[in-house]
Amino acid sequence: MAKKSKGNRIQVILECTEHKESGVAGTSRYITMKNRKNTPARIELKKYNPILRKYTLHREIK
Repeated sequence: MAKKSKGNRIQVILECTEHKESGVAGTSRYITMKNRKNTPARIELKKYNPILRKYTLHREIK
């Protein structure tokens, strides 16, 4: 899933954590870059979910 690139920067996918629990069809996903050396753990960011129409927690998936 994650794109291989030169150096420590990799492409990661963020998926909404609240969307699965809501029972509404569809998913909210974002693609971003992170530095593997500075942030080895999975990242969590508040992003806008257009289906739920609010800002929700999006967590990195593998």
